[in-house]
Amino acid sequence: MSMDEVNGMLLQEKTAVVTGCNRGIGKAILERMAANGADVFAVVRRETAEFAEYCAILSEKHGVEIQIVCADFQDEDQVKGAAKQILKTKRPIDILVNNVGFSYPFKMLAMTTMDEIKNTFQINFFSPLLFTQLISKNMMKNKKGNITFISSTAVYDGGSDTEYTASKAAIVGAVRRLAIELGVFGIRVNTVAPSLTDTDMGHNRSEEDTVEVLNRNIMKRMGQPEEVADAVIFMSSDLSRFITGQVLRVDGGLL
Repeated sequence: MSMDEVNGMLLQEKTAVVTGCNRGIGKAILERMAANGADVFAVVRRETAEFAEYCAILSEKHGVEIQIVCADFQDEDQVKGAAKQILKTKRPIDILVNNVGFSYPFKMLAMTTMDEIKNTFQINFFSPLLFTQLISKNMMKNKKGNITFISSTAVYDGGSDTEYTASKAAIVGAVRRLAIELGVFGIRVNTVAPSLTDTDMGHNRSEEDTVEVLNRNIMKRMGQPEEVADAVIFMSSDLSRFITGQVLRVDGGLL
């Protein structure tokens, strides 16, 4: 069976929530979700005419429903509002992908302010955890669900700045515990950890740093957003039905 034949089959009749999906990895995840038959709540910081048009085209192309929900993950009240808007629809949520993430331009801890550290943790860890707490209640009620966080291989190799690396490490710890807590409700929780990826954030470092990372990569290239998205689709589908509490690295063989 070809990948074209598989597309449109893996997530039929599923409803997904994807955060941070207006560009980069998140946008690729949104595309793959729609291509595999899932209806999607697309959570973005703000709605633009361009993104609305894109979602309409994607929806028509794949015969799915895409509803845009706006929330700035720096603001916990907006995160709560987004969850409330989604839950108000009374639709069973099958899939949650916590993709939203943020990183300042790469620099040493000695040059980083506490406000920058707190802001990074708010967007990368605290708000996604709050959002998961709220959305998972829907899954718990329905005794099923799948949650995937996007972490980073920086957790293992220190390949990014301190606050970003630490915030992504916190995700890995949370996933381990959430898998235990939510497993009794039929909910799986995992994380996908990309290495350097060809996105705006992936280019948010010096050429010297990029070369150093690629020299430690067996495949000698950046990952593509679609390659990370494919891993998320796998984790979100029944193909991974006996996998929970795990980290799936998408890193091209990073040494």
